[in-house]
Amino acid sequence: MAEILIKIGDRQHRIACKDGTEDQIRRISGMLDSRWPAAARASGGLSDERSMLFVALMLADALDEAEQRLASAPIVASACPAAPPAPAAAPADLDRLANRLEAIAAALEKPVPSA
Repeated sequence: MAEILIKIGDRQHRIACKDGTEDQIRRISGMLDSRWPAAARASGGLSDERSMLFVALMLADALDEAEQRLASAPIVASACPAAPPAPAAAPADLDRLANRLEAIAAALEKPVPSA
């Protein structure tokens, strides 16, 4: 199992992840970090936990907008003749995503043991 160091806001976090997923974890932690300043302002600077909640809400909003655009986009048969229409995200998929975001937030809130 790999271990990487990520930065979100002004804090660094050591994260264990499956071998080969390091780049993905860095990429998604970058998504969190890029939204952190706005989330910290929205939370009034009350707590990192509340800021992470706002980051999760921002990401969920962006995901919802992308799904809405996808659902309303006309399917052009000549552009993708072999591709079936993309199914709309099922509520179970959104629940799974929400659970993953909550698990990531919980992991980030745990103190990092000093080396």
